[in-house]
Amino acid sequence: MSVPAAFIGVVLIWSTTPLAIKWSGEGPGYLFGVASRMAIGLFVCLVLVALLSRRMHWRRDALLTYLTAGLGMWGAMTAVYWGAQHVPSGLVSVLYGLTPLITAVLATLWLREQALTATRLLGIAIGITGLILIFGQGFQLGPQTGWGMAAILLSATIHSTSSVWVKRIGASLHPLETVTGSLMVAMPLFAITWLLSGKLPEAMPDRALWSIVYLGVVGSVLGFIAFYYILRRVQASRVALIPLITPVIALLLGQWANSEVVTTREWLGAAIILGGLTLFQWGDRLPGRLAREAA
Repeated sequence: MSVPAAFIGVVLIWSTTPLAIKWSGEGPGYLFGVASRMAIGLFVCLVLVALLSRRMHWRRDALLTYLTAGLGMWGAMTAVYWGAQHVPSGLVSVLYGLTPLITAVLATLWLREQALTATRLLGIAIGITGLILIFGQGFQLGPQTGWGMAAILLSATIHSTSSVWVKRIGASLHPLETVTGSLMVAMPLFAITWLLSGKLPEAMPDRALWSIVYLGVVGSVLGFIAFYYILRRVQASRVALIPLITPVIALLLGQWANSEVVTTREWLGAAIILGGLTLFQWGDRLPGRLAREAA
């Protein structure tokens, strides 16, 4: 698999995931939706491990990778599934677009990557401005919407923390091993969380069923395999460029497929966040390019 192909695949999967998450909880409930998604994902991974004759590694750094990725998966997915009940699917992707900023700070602290410069700090400040604008609109729509946005931001923080820590461990595992091991850790936690909630699914609409299957096979397996494939080959701060592209696709998809209403203020906040992310990613290259053009 080439890195560009994996990158495009992750973009497409993550663009459709927020809407599928929202649909998967309609009827059976969000905890059943995420638990059944992970059960399907673990089953598919175990089948792939057997078919491809992959050998799971159980050395110390591999176990630490599985534990770190699994706990991150459980925390991030539980938070985003709860938040997605109260927030339009497009805004879920917008808020997740802040992961490059969170990842850059953590990569600087833990990986000693040269991720923060004056231009990137300005990009972070612009992104936070857009975030404040969206949060203000969210709390005006009701406390549940505001807290839903906070849960999604917490999910993005957990995801970034887990990704950078996996990079720091540096176990050099095959992506399929990483995903399988992390699901082995996360699946029992999802099952326990759902059982403790005491909420059995009352109904299973077709749309919810197919969303769970899609998320289990594509979102949990193919998406994470491609993600960890990329994570092994490029800087962690550059991997997080993916959420720069997905919000626009997710916003348009939510309006077209789910009749979601996004206010002008939310569009403006999203545009500001994406502008900050663009400056964060490419701002440092602009002076050099201008100098070459002037010469």
